[in-house]
Amino acid sequence: MTLRVHINHERLKEQLDQIREKLDDSIQVTTGPDLPAHADYHVLVDGNPSKEELAASPDLRTLVVPWAGVSEAVREMVLQYPQVSIYNLHHNAAPTAETAMALLLSAAKFIIPFDQALRRNNWSIRYEPNPSVLLLGKTALVLGYGEIGQRIARVCQAFGMRVWGVHKHASPDSQLIPGIQEFPVEALRKLLPDTHVLMLSLPLTPETKGLIGEHELNSMPPGGLLVNVGRGPVVEQKALYEALRDKHLCAAGLDVWYNYPKDDSIYQNTPPADYPFGELENIVMSPHRGGQGGTEDVEVMRMNQLAELLNALAHNEDAPHKVNLHEGY
Repeated sequence: MTLRVHINHERLKEQLDQIREKLDDSIQVTTGPDLPAHADYHVLVDGNPSKEELAASPDLRTLVVPWAGVSEAVREMVLQYPQVSIYNLHHNAAPTAETAMALLLSAAKFIIPFDQALRRNNWSIRYEPNPSVLLLGKTALVLGYGEIGQRIARVCQAFGMRVWGVHKHASPDSQLIPGIQEFPVEALRKLLPDTHVLMLSLPLTPETKGLIGEHELNSMPPGGLLVNVGRGPVVEQKALYEALRDKHLCAAGLDVWYNYPKDDSIYQNTPPADYPFGELENIVMSPHRGGQGGTEDVEVMRMNQLAELLNALAHNEDAPHKVNLHEGY
């Protein structure tokens, strides 16, 4: 049987020849954004599909969102098409985890303010009390213990930290990585008073939105660190800003935010949050580039994982990274 696939994603369309080389002969591919004259595709590859794209083909059975995570708008829309399953690509787990560790080290060691001072030929910061945080012996809680979180956990463990992995489906007997204890999300509040470093790699769902608020941040010991490479609204922005401003949190590193530019006309004039995080010295700010890594390398990984997914679908095999529409990830 022929598997017909329609791709509406700019980078993947540019790499169409390379993708075709990796696909089974039974797979036919068309590209958008214009719909085929007679839409009969079984699979749509599009991160932000329109209702027209979902409704155009009566044969549509699969939507592939070519990154990790599904927006609430897409999730609600696809729920109206019960015959359609959603799959993600998790090709960028490694670069996202690398970014998390870069943010952690930069925040813990105050690399940016030290760098800025020395660029002004100012050595005085070397002789002042050192604000840096020693990670050795501290407890890191990785909230969102999937492919990204497990990579983060391994590195924290290598730094000599005690590491806890928290995820929705943890059981008393589960141990994905030797030496790392796992807990269900319900245990979070009990764990936070002993958490020095909070690493967030959660998707945004109705359950995770605002999961970390004022109570949770204040439950952490004074002088803690927070890194977020999941989604911004998992952490309440007012509570985070005040915890950093008042120095309850020693420092933070963020790659995900609350406000994003809607088009390129305002790329250079869009505050990433409703609070002036940029005025704080104890935060490292990154413009949501964590999953991009070395751009060409990551695009090759995306292309390879898409081909693997489509080949599995063509052979009616279990395909990786199916999204539970009701849970949102």
